[in-house]
Amino acid sequence: MKNSYQKLIRILFIPLAIAWSLQAVAQERTVSGRVTSAEEGEGLPGVNILIKGTATGSVTDFDGRYSLTVSDDAVLVFSFIGFTTQEVTVGSQSVIDIALAVDVTTLAEIVVTGYGTQERKEITSSIASIKEKDFNRGMVNSPAQLIQGKVAGLTITKPGGDPNDGYTIRLRGVSTFGANQEPLVVIDGIVGASLSSVDPADIASIDVLKDGSAAAIYGTRGSSGVILITTKTGKAGRTTVDYNGSVSFDNVQNTMSFMTPDEYRSQPGAVDLGSSTIWIDEVTQTGVSQIHNLSMSGGTPSTTYRASMNFRDVSGIGMNTGFTQINTRLNLSQKALNDKATITAILAYTTRNSDFGDKAMFRHAILANPTMSVLFDGATGLSEIGGYSERDIFQWWNPVSIGEQLINDGTDKRTVGQLRFEYDFVDVIDGLRLALSYSQQKENFVRGFYSPKTLKFRDGSVNSGNASRRIDQNENELFEATVDWIGSAGSTDITVLGGYSFQDFFFEGFGMSGGQFLTDAFTYNNISAAQDFANGLGDVFSYANSNRLIAFFGRVNLNINNTYFFSASARQEGSSRFGENNKWGLFPAVSAGVDITQLTGVGGFDNLKLRASFGRTGVIPGSSYLSLQRFGPAGNFFFDGAYVPSYGPVSNANPDLAWETKDEWDVGLDFVAVNGKISGTIDYYQRTITDMILPINVPIPPNLFRTTDLNIGELKSNGFEFAVEWSAVSNPSMTYTTGLNFSTFNTTIVSLTSGDLSFGEGGVLYRANFGSPGQNDTETVRVKEGEPLGDLWGPVKIGVNADGTPEFQDLDGDGTYCNCDDDRTVIGNGLPDFTLGWNNSFSFGGGWDLNLFFRGAFGHDLLNSYRGFYENLESTTVGSWNIVNTDAFDPAITKAVVNSSHVEDATFIKLDNASLGYTFDMSNSNAFTNIRFYVSGQNLFTLTGYSGIDPEVRYIDTGENFSDPDDPLSPGVERRDTYFTSRTITLGLTLGF
Repeated sequence: MKNSYQKLIRILFIPLAIAWSLQAVAQERTVSGRVTSAEEGEGLPGVNILIKGTATGSVTDFDGRYSLTVSDDAVLVFSFIGFTTQEVTVGSQSVIDIALAVDVTTLAEIVVTGYGTQERKEITSSIASIKEKDFNRGMVNSPAQLIQGKVAGLTITKPGGDPNDGYTIRLRGVSTFGANQEPLVVIDGIVGASLSSVDPADIASIDVLKDGSAAAIYGTRGSSGVILITTKTGKAGRTTVDYNGSVSFDNVQNTMSFMTPDEYRSQPGAVDLGSSTIWIDEVTQTGVSQIHNLSMSGGTPSTTYRASMNFRDVSGIGMNTGFTQINTRLNLSQKALNDKATITAILAYTTRNSDFGDKAMFRHAILANPTMSVLFDGATGLSEIGGYSERDIFQWWNPVSIGEQLINDGTDKRTVGQLRFEYDFVDVIDGLRLALSYSQQKENFVRGFYSPKTLKFRDGSVNSGNASRRIDQNENELFEATVDWIGSAGSTDITVLGGYSFQDFFFEGFGMSGGQFLTDAFTYNNISAAQDFANGLGDVFSYANSNRLIAFFGRVNLNINNTYFFSASARQEGSSRFGENNKWGLFPAVSAGVDITQLTGVGGFDNLKLRASFGRTGVIPGSSYLSLQRFGPAGNFFFDGAYVPSYGPVSNANPDLAWETKDEWDVGLDFVAVNGKISGTIDYYQRTITDMILPINVPIPPNLFRTTDLNIGELKSNGFEFAVEWSAVSNPSMTYTTGLNFSTFNTTIVSLTSGDLSFGEGGVLYRANFGSPGQNDTETVRVKEGEPLGDLWGPVKIGVNADGTPEFQDLDGDGTYCNCDDDRTVIGNGLPDFTLGWNNSFSFGGGWDLNLFFRGAFGHDLLNSYRGFYENLESTTVGSWNIVNTDAFDPAITKAVVNSSHVEDATFIKLDNASLGYTFDMSNSNAFTNIRFYVSGQNLFTLTGYSGIDPEVRYIDTGENFSDPDDPLSPGVERRDTYFTSRTITLGLTLGF
């Protein structure tokens, strides 16, 4: 709203500025300067500047500049609608720059909601709005990073520092075990858009619909919340060109503690191979990255545009990991038909080339014998493969060989197009508007993998070359039509919305693999020459599937005398992924609020709004055709001397398959106090998730397949959220604003059974197999009805036996420890008790600014896999690998058995983001409107007692093997293939023309 308002002011005040300038009366001397917004730093056009006590003055131009002839004792009064008025005595000053602060009592904040906008005072749901000025800074390569830690209840994590890893996003904890665990993303009205299709530099604001009443308008995809992204657009006025460039340096922040070469040599059973190697240094580097953003925007009152190009070249701290990305975006808006119609076109294209490497090189660098050479030196006990040193031991390969030789790359291409038509029927019915929108998103992913003949990896032998190649393509078409009316009846403002949505999805792909190559020359580009299907060598696959969503929706908002607020919505939605008997679902919502300050005087409060809401949302199945009886490939079998593919059932029919349902209640309090200096929000919510879509074991016969996807089970969760911002200091020499957000959530598994059917055995599942060496079939997580989600499971260590084995507590009281579930118990929980973010923003006279942002998670535990396997003096451990050496290392332990001592409190708080910048005074420049230098740091330090690589919450278990699927039922395990954490320092330059 502020940008639109400024655009209007520019147009209206041009003639006034000219006229007033002509009336200026010559005084003793001239002062000049620039008036900017204290929030955004942008020049404000149309600001009134009066000499106090007179009618003499001036008005700022397009860029907020002014010039005025005054006497030395004059007092200048700067005033602008929506901002606080300032007075300045001229004195001996010849240049007076002013930053006007927003007057929250007069300027309404506009918040983006589903299919519309509302003033903040009218919001009756739990919605967080983050503007560009509040985004995280520095080397930000994902839109998720912009708001990491900024929204109460929204957790955004990425354990380790891999530049190619995505972020795990959870809103108010866990809302489903199946698909759609992350919030629905809507970019400029494109529902289900990819976060990767927009560059962070092109984003103007991000709004988060947190509760069920706000998200219900999106139906079967709103259970995990909704993230609404609005991109930057052009403004009427002169053409502006903006450039932002930066270079960043990444270095290892943290890794695992292990023995040095001399420490290792001193251990009984150590194998001294004659060298001294710090393997971590061999596989890591200083990652040097660069980012360049260039945009051009402008327009006339009837046509506005913004075009941008963004280039990113990012290198990780692990050798041969990183990506290059180019993103382009065009936003174009044209008014027509006497300004009653507006046509908007958006076109975006992104291409990204990635080198993924393999996180296994970090594991093997930690475990490598530190007395071994990187390159083969002829030492006894070593073998030479491709010039590298290797050993014939279980689960270890030369990490430098992996990092330098393995090819694991990919190319992603995304195209997004949108055309939107809006028409205002002002001549027919005042306030009636029609909007038609069509959008299309196409994504293409190409992956290539090649392990050369000279690389010993994964299968433990020289594989004579191994390759795979696959291509996946997704298409998403969306058509939506909405009609809304804004009107009033007496003291009641009314907004009515009705709409229709049609969305079609199509997915296809194919791939192949092979081995036993004659040459490495063609890598993965000649796979057909290395396939021998008769002997089970090689694979070819392809797939295609589609699904469709159709919805009708409506909403009514009431504002009664700016005191009472009411909203009700409903969405009737159908999906082809549901069973024949349950294609359609209804998702209603209702919310209400009252501004208590309008009813009675509340000392110190400018606004105090109590609100309550209820909303129902849903979750659709994760893939198509789950409700149908299907047949497909079912593996290979050996027949008559050859491997023969087999076919059989892959799913059972379930015509009653329906959506998961989440009912959510929310009670909140929004407040503004002390003349707008303090603002905040408080929320308490309760959720009930029923009819979860889970694969349930069923008998054969009568079923043809061993599992059926059924609606079964129930989850309950609740939480408390608090966010506050305080403008603590505001004067010409310094401003200081601090903001804190705090959130809790608790999730309980109420039921996993229905009659004779159960997810797991009797409503109990044991998951997160610890793995090899020596601990396969050791599950470390228990999921049980009536218990909280995230329980870590295992024996309780109470000492060390004489034979070096850990001594465990006899929990069932039978006198002996049985290494069974009777003597195992809950030994921790992987989910946090609460999370917080704390922001501190300073600005100082002379153009300096400083921002410090802290983020933390408290009360969660992590199972440290490295300690569970290698923090002991078992002969196999010492003879094969290096030894993990934390403060808890006990040389008396000679047997590796994962237990309670390996579960650690992973509470942490970190300086997640810090930036220091200087903005030059460009009031006298004809070439530049803005020049700013800055230095920023990310992940600068972490305070934690956790001894592993990264104390970040693990909301999913990535599994022990690279092919394991992510498991949302098993949080709290730090696996060995974790990319080391990194610390980033960025130097940047911003230019405006």
